Amino acid sequence: MMTHAATLSAPAPRLWGYALFGGLLAMAGLPIYIHAPYHYVDSYAVSLGALGVVLFALRGLDFVQDPALGWLAARLRAVRAQAVAVAGVLMALAMLALFAIPPMFNPLLWFALALTVLFSCYSFLTICFYATGTARGAVLGDGGHVYLAAWRETGALVGVCIAAAAPVALAGVLGAPFAGFALGFALIVALGLWAMGAEWLRFAAAPAELAAAPSMRQILRDAAARRLLLIALVNALPVAITSTLFLFYAEAVLHADGWEGALLILLFLSAAASAPLWARLARAVGPKPALLAGMALAAGSFLFVLTLGAGDIALFALICVISGAGIGADMTLLPAIFARRMAQISPEAAQGFGLWAFVTKATLAIAAVIVFPALNLAGFEAGSANPEGALSALILLYAALPSALKLVALTLLALTPLKETSS
Repeated sequence: MMTHAATLSAPAPRLWGYALFGGLLAMAGLPIYIHAPYHYVDSYAVSLGALGVVLFALRGLDFVQDPALGWLAARLRAVRAQAVAVAGVLMALAMLALFAIPPMFNPLLWFALALTVLFSCYSFLTICFYATGTARGAVLGDGGHVYLAAWRETGALVGVCIAAAAPVALAGVLGAPFAGFALGFALIVALGLWAMGAEWLRFAAAPAELAAAPSMRQILRDAAARRLLLIALVNALPVAITSTLFLFYAEAVLHADGWEGALLILLFLSAAASAPLWARLARAVGPKPALLAGMALAAGSFLFVLTLGAGDIALFALICVISGAGIGADMTLLPAIFARRMAQISPEAAQGFGLWAFVTKATLAIAAVIVFPALNLAGFEAGSANPEGALSALILLYAALPSALKLVALTLLALTPLKETSS
């Protein structure tokens, strides 16, 4: 078994494996929140309200389990290849159960169990993946974390686009497009496990390294790690809010009339295309200045949404391209900066990324708690004509609030000394 020090003489990594694995994880993340409820309402007449309760409960489970999964991933680092293989197979089976196998008992309970297994495995694999990437980035040399992040996050963004579009595309050639999506996902999981197999083994831990791994409390004692986690929370909230309100805004304000999916894909494609460019800029000027530029671009571009109205789809598409480029900076550079800090704290970063997963997932729950009660108070009703005041509240929540939060995150980052955490 090779220790962390032995990786210095290891052969060059297949970084495309990080892109492939990042893509498959992204396919199991946000797109499932788009497809799964629709599929169960349409195919099994499950109440949308009941599905919402299940999804909310799963978010609560994440709060508890993500730090625990970080601890488990750290403890299993010596056998990470085997642990990842088991989790990958379970995740693929859960996806097949969700979309390709008709429920064997109450559809709502089947939905809840399949999603619980899927998202638990997704969280565990994400933590292991980022922790292994931290170890790999540390031995790639100067700028290694940013360079690796460009591969990883570009793959993730492409995965989101594929997963968002696949069921619609498959509907033209398959009678059961969601089942086809699940089967394709299982194949990609197998390819991803193969592509990353050597990395899991290469960065397995010796007993001494496991004994030296920091506890969650030790990580939280680190001032730079705490500040980066806070920045991650505030910086991810705008994306969570806009994702939560996107369909409401497109329908009620833009009158997008079927363009919603294309606009979402355009946003993520712009982010994917920009990721390598942000990585190159970070190597030239440093990760922090590059990230500040990306955050400013996202905040400034989205303010223009305040000026849009019915029929302004082309202008909104342009804003999707520009703000998507800003999201590319967030997804590429902020995890790289955090990974660099974790590498400096300890060669084992799993518990740190357990906290990172907890913080980033918390934003979806916080967004829902903020925006839905506010819209309700304003008198907004989906699918019906709304008074001017309700539409104004929707626009402010969708555009002004995310821009303000982005500026808060930008200020926090600007005031944070990151010499020790540069990549």
